[in-house]
Amino acid sequence: MNTFGRSFRITTFGESHGPALGVVIDGCPPGIALAIEDIQPFLDRRRPGQSPLMSPRREEDRVEIISGVFEGRTTGAPVALIVRNADSRPGDYEALREVFRPGHADYTWWKKYGIRDHRGGGRSSGRETVARVASGAVAAKVLGLRGIRIGSRILEVHGCTSPEDMEKAIERAMQAGDSVGGIVEITASGCPPGLGDPVFGKLDAMIGMAMLSIGAVKGVEIGEGFAAARMRGSEQNDQMDEEGFLSNHAGGILGGISTGADIVVRIAVKPTPSIAREQRTVDVEGRERAISVRGRHDPCIVFRLAPVAEAMLALVLADALLLQEGTRAWASQG
Repeated sequence: MNTFGRSFRITTFGESHGPALGVVIDGCPPGIALAIEDIQPFLDRRRPGQSPLMSPRREEDRVEIISGVFEGRTTGAPVALIVRNADSRPGDYEALREVFRPGHADYTWWKKYGIRDHRGGGRSSGRETVARVASGAVAAKVLGLRGIRIGSRILEVHGCTSPEDMEKAIERAMQAGDSVGGIVEITASGCPPGLGDPVFGKLDAMIGMAMLSIGAVKGVEIGEGFAAARMRGSEQNDQMDEEGFLSNHAGGILGGISTGADIVVRIAVKPTPSIAREQRTVDVEGRERAISVRGRHDPCIVFRLAPVAEAMLALVLADALLLQEGTRAWASQG
């Protein structure tokens, strides 16, 4: 599946070392002011090569608006966005053509399709998230018209909680030819109550699906999450008075419907699977091999993944909002 959403729908395309990546957004309301300047800052936060602790791949990730915008406003037609790859090096992966990298989708993709793009993982590469971030920026513009804002923060890197310790943990992993993961918290504020479609279209279910569709995410919790299993009902319940909720243990969602409180999501991000340390694997013939993945890889993907997670939350909320309000009501907004 390369399409996500019901009313605000995106279809993404492109590979890590192909000519470009892009997205087509269908269902974007008409009349919304939209320019490259609304999208580029989101992509700038995600792009590689910005510090010694990131992949040195040099990509400017300049977005182009191909369709759906006329005289600075959306028309209601599909909005197509494209980002061209400028620093791809497919030849770097030739030695991996018939070898499965541990922790990657190489083996499972091959088993499913009988063919795989070995050039940096192709469609299963983290670079695929460029299209998510570009479309998430448009979703964020839609949400902003209703006063909804989305942000994120890094809670942990390899168990470390202070920025200095996080940096040291990444540096130690780099020196060892290894990698580390962490935890990101994403929050949406200003979300109105009533969004979400029980029973199978619950808002938290859609958020969980969106976050787990990001390749490096291995766990999702909303509100107290797993900590709720260690609480009593009297502690977990969000009591109310005439002014509203007295707490937000539910993370802004009850019964699959938004409460009006902040929506709080946390995701567990696994260590980057491409590491220089030698590991055991097999090739397409089932023969045992030793592998050391060299090249331009992030020792920690957590910081660059935060804007991806924000984008996915924006896409879910824009979709839910448009389903709740309808499209025509937006025609005069901007």
